[in-house]
Amino acid sequence: MKLKDLLNRLTYTCDQGSLDTEVSAVINNTKQLCQGCLFLCIKGASFDGHNFASEAVEKGASVLVVQDPVEVPEDVTVIRVEDTRQAMAEISAAWFGYPARELKTIAVTGTKGKTTTTYMIRSLLEKAGHKVGVIGTIEVLIDGKSIPQNNTTPESYDIHRYFREMVEAGCDAVVMEASSQGFKLHRTAGITFDYGLFTNLSPDHIGPNEHESFEEYLNCKAMLFTQCRQGFANLDDEHFAEITKDAACPVSTFGLAPEADLCAYDIKLTRDTDFLGVDFSVKGTIEGRIACSVPGTFNVHNALGAMAVVNALGVSFEDMCQALRHFSVKGRVQIVPTGSDYTLIIDYAHNAVALESILKTLRAYNPPRLVSLFGCGGNRSKLRRYEMGEVSGQLADLTVITSDNPRFEEPQAIIDDILTGIGKTDGKYISIIDRREAISHVMNHAQPGDIVVLAGKGHETYQEIRGEKFHMSEEEIVQDVLDGKY
Repeated sequence: MKLKDLLNRLTYTCDQGSLDTEVSAVINNTKQLCQGCLFLCIKGASFDGHNFASEAVEKGASVLVVQDPVEVPEDVTVIRVEDTRQAMAEISAAWFGYPARELKTIAVTGTKGKTTTTYMIRSLLEKAGHKVGVIGTIEVLIDGKSIPQNNTTPESYDIHRYFREMVEAGCDAVVMEASSQGFKLHRTAGITFDYGLFTNLSPDHIGPNEHESFEEYLNCKAMLFTQCRQGFANLDDEHFAEITKDAACPVSTFGLAPEADLCAYDIKLTRDTDFLGVDFSVKGTIEGRIACSVPGTFNVHNALGAMAVVNALGVSFEDMCQALRHFSVKGRVQIVPTGSDYTLIIDYAHNAVALESILKTLRAYNPPRLVSLFGCGGNRSKLRRYEMGEVSGQLADLTVITSDNPRFEEPQAIIDDILTGIGKTDGKYISIIDRREAISHVMNHAQPGDIVVLAGKGHETYQEIRGEKFHMSEEEIVQDVLDGKY
């Protein structure tokens, strides 16, 4: 492809060389350099591609896209832009033939609920006959193929590559999680989503390597409504007005507030063996009664958002009812059947806000005992450990403290920090370092009616210890316990 065809949507200066240069590949990783490629000099927190401009040329790059000056031979084409990350998004879209134009694109942003809502939308659309790709925290999902992910929102090049694969696999829609970091780093730049959905906002991802302040975090989330054709937002969220004030598209609302365009009311929690759910009625853009197979009133908002989006795509109320009645998502308030008279749940809650939310949600079902099992990641904030210990001590009848991903810290040292937090409460607790043993203990000592939540790992299938990831799936551990192996 000729270089000039990759620059159609960019403002740039050609510092040297020719726009007619043929480009063999678009590369942003020095390990993938090849003859005739275009190399994007990306500036990261600890890596600056500009420092590798000469190496890129030596290894075959015929085009460099830069935002700072570089010195390379005159026969190398140098394209200067204001921001190479934004340029990467536009160039990648062109390289893959603008695949977003061939899909109904749906983006979901928010602090909590992105993953659940994303999979709800997928489930609802597939019930109505659509073929749907997914990009998110758990995986990229294309025609049944699951690709594990490191980032909630991948780099822009990968987004468009996945979009193209989805189109070729026959998908007609894609639903993706759009993180604040994704917006900040221009990973979704140049995409005009057909539909954008905001779930909620609370302080998170604030620190030197993420967002400088809550204000920046909020502003990044709000970017969604500047790059979609139709927005949907949670009217009940306290930051609703700030998130939507600069929207460049119509924004419909959902929530429990009567003035919401789609309103839920008459909410009832439901429980049976190996089942926790929530039933509710809706009025406004959709009318009727819904039975949803995920627990907690907070999931009413997730379901409302998903319903609002698919309603705009013409999904029938009957299909919505059937899909939500049988819906589940891996690692997100995931009920694992045990055949016993207690309820076992796997959930990704790995900070105090999320743990408090899930424990309060489960407490509302009035179990005789609520048992909370969790650990905390190594080489992360000690404050998170204190807070999670205190939350569990206050809300659970029994806390089982164990390991999560200790990384390069000693597991016992992490547990000691958690104990500092739980020590501020009167909560009962035990500590078992080995997570498999801890899970076996809570299952073998569960009492009738208990709700037991295994928190922190969720969908993850590994445990990270001293730089190495070891296979560990909580679903598999549970099955091993049921089979008598623990």
